[in-house]
Amino acid sequence: MSHADDLIGQIGDLLFDYQAQPGGTFTLRELPAGSVSRTEVVRVAPIPRKVSLLVADALVALRAALEHALFTEVEFLAGGRLDERAAKLVEIPASDTYKKFDEWVRKRAKNGPSSLRAGSELVRRIGDLQPFQRVNAPHNHPLARLTIHTNHAKHRMPAITAVRLAAMYRDDQLPRSMQDLLARPEEPIRVGDVIAETPLGIKVPLTLFPTVGINRPGTDRWPVLMTELDEISWWVRTQAVPHLITGGNLPEPALPTRYETSVGQEDERAAIAAGSMISAAERHKQRLGAAIARPGLVDLIGQIEGAPTVADIMAWVEHLTDEEALERMSRLRTTFTHESQIMLRNAEVVARLRDEVLSFAFADDAAEAR
Repeated sequence: MSHADDLIGQIGDLLFDYQAQPGGTFTLRELPAGSVSRTEVVRVAPIPRKVSLLVADALVALRAALEHALFTEVEFLAGGRLDERAAKLVEIPASDTYKKFDEWVRKRAKNGPSSLRAGSELVRRIGDLQPFQRVNAPHNHPLARLTIHTNHAKHRMPAITAVRLAAMYRDDQLPRSMQDLLARPEEPIRVGDVIAETPLGIKVPLTLFPTVGINRPGTDRWPVLMTELDEISWWVRTQAVPHLITGGNLPEPALPTRYETSVGQEDERAAIAAGSMISAAERHKQRLGAAIARPGLVDLIGQIEGAPTVADIMAWVEHLTDEEALERMSRLRTTFTHESQIMLRNAEVVARLRDEVLSFAFADDAAEAR
């Protein structure tokens, strides 16, 4: 699971560079069409091939973590190594109906290990994790998604990814929250797509939220790639593997997302216990948020009376960690109706941030003088 998180971290790094490229992930142009002007996609930047390959590797690693946990538990319950015939029958099924799961159990009645036969505690645990437990949409269960992705990656081709426009809004119609944004079609952006129409001669600024989606094999679904990886890896780490081992209450604290696997560990249990609890997907989300927050902070502080130089503000912003940049921006409250109390409070927050920049610049100058 730590290896899978490392792979997801590499994917996040590639996606950040891809989404932050100077030309953007896609290029638009305005085309007159009668009484309207159409905003049309004229180019989509190619996604690095490494992304698809790493996605497939990460999903296969997550499935392996699940399979390895089961195999280890079966051997533990058997009191030793399994013979080859029994070992071949140890696997995690992904049954969307109870009937299919029952068939999987019956196939292990003769040669399977005793722990995988009908009525056993381990079979109960495996059954608890099956897609059919999600009655309304078993195909959306994390195990169903993990299975369909890994089968496709192992037997057909690497993961299929594409640029999507997750959301957009007119700047003169600022939404109160992300939940208020009009849902966009869950499909890739293609050259020739028209994403907006406005009256000819009228400029309407738009804010766009491009992202990278992954196709769920055999479907028309294109969920956000990092969200898909995050949801599946979270389920494997916090639900599936612990449930296979404990069968009941999940351990507290939860398993770490990763630990240092690139060096040999004298005490691997201690290394795991000291591992990070922040997933690669969370780090990616923080990095994206901080990339937006930093220019915003520079702009806000630069406009206030007594503002430091832009160079000083930028130096201060760059020295902040992603978490610190997001925390500074979170101190500000959004107002949709220009409420005076909120605006005054925000002005006070920006003034304190200005003072923080001035202190930072003074300390930096003093250090240089020494």
